[in-house]
Amino acid sequence: MAQKIFFRFFFIYLLLHVLSWPFFEGIPLLGLIDQGKNYVIDLAVSGFNNYVVHFQDELVPLNGSGDTSFGWVQLQLYLFLALLGTVVWSAIDSKRNSYYRADYYMKTTLRYFIACISFTYGSIKIVAMQMPFPSLSDMATPMGDFLPMRFSWHFIGYSTLYQVFSGIAEVLVGLLLLYRRTVTLGLFIGLGVYVNVMMINLAYDVPVKIFSTHMVIMCLYLLITDARRLLNFFILNRPAMQNVQYHFVPSKKSRKIFRWVSKGAFLAQSAFVFISVYGYYKEDLANAQKEVKPIPYGLYEVSTFVKNGDTLPVLANDSLAWKDFIFERGGWNYATVNSRDTLFKRQYGRGSFYYSADTLKNSLVCYKFNKGDSVYMFTLNYRLHNKDNVELWTKIKSDSIYINLTRSKRKFIMSQKQFHWLSEYNR
Repeated sequence: MAQKIFFRFFFIYLLLHVLSWPFFEGIPLLGLIDQGKNYVIDLAVSGFNNYVVHFQDELVPLNGSGDTSFGWVQLQLYLFLALLGTVVWSAIDSKRNSYYRADYYMKTTLRYFIACISFTYGSIKIVAMQMPFPSLSDMATPMGDFLPMRFSWHFIGYSTLYQVFSGIAEVLVGLLLLYRRTVTLGLFIGLGVYVNVMMINLAYDVPVKIFSTHMVIMCLYLLITDARRLLNFFILNRPAMQNVQYHFVPSKKSRKIFRWVSKGAFLAQSAFVFISVYGYYKEDLANAQKEVKPIPYGLYEVSTFVKNGDTLPVLANDSLAWKDFIFERGGWNYATVNSRDTLFKRQYGRGSFYYSADTLKNSLVCYKFNKGDSVYMFTLNYRLHNKDNVELWTKIKSDSIYINLTRSKRKFIMSQKQFHWLSEYNR
């Protein structure tokens, strides 16, 4: 009895989470399925918030964070639906002896879902794109100014080898879960991988706590349902029967066709993920190799700062002073300033801005958030004397600004990617 109730609850609860994943995002026409599904979910979550839980007056939708107020209300809604569904299902179907067929389809769905997620995130890590190597602006930012998540991102992004290793482990999980004889091994490795991910998210306040926790729950669920066989093998030193949980063979031809169509759709979706990741990798690699124009990539110290004709000292303890500029590479026309001036977008203690260069007029049209954004800041006129010296001047409101930049000779040890087999002392 308890086992059937357990099954009914997790059948509803976990499949709701699976169905919420945007499987077809970016795929022409099929993407409409995700749009329609998201519309229904938005209505349900908003209604549940407004009429039942009253979690927050206005929910913040899912964005780069999966732990927004919308995400937490969605979690509460799915728990409520699973509990309600379990009660209703138990009342109308109490005499059924087993759910063998439904159990097979549920477990197969979960293992393919875990495989899908493993392929997606693993492929991004294999090309070292999920956590990029710290930029020059990152290295010039004091460690204490970073939030825990960004600190952890730089920790992993620093080592391409570690990130690629993590990606290989995730892709291996996906491959093992595709073959019925290796599902158990895939789940054990997957549990290790996703417990590690979950703990990083919890320990460093990475806003993917809900999702990573559910990846662990799915791995545990599939392992727990195979507990007797695993207990015999690992603890009791008894013979373990063959795992037959994933060996259900549909009798009807239509079900067999559906099974092969589903497998084909999964493989097609996985191929789309790999092709998309490879495309992003090539684009990112091309951007990284682009020469930064018109002002060369690097760190520039502010040697002279003149405001309305008065030369102002660049004091280290003046948080609003513009102390240095960093022009980043990567094809995004992005720069940061060592200042807490609210004129700029704040990024971990530094100000940042995007710019559009006009080489005919020798000017940089600067925006607060991204190129072409409506939040226009100012236009910097520039003059390049050589690769080590740049003059900038502009007018901000009623103030005229003149800046002389000199390329800094400062070298960041982190950028050298040091490795030593022999270390005579603790570094």
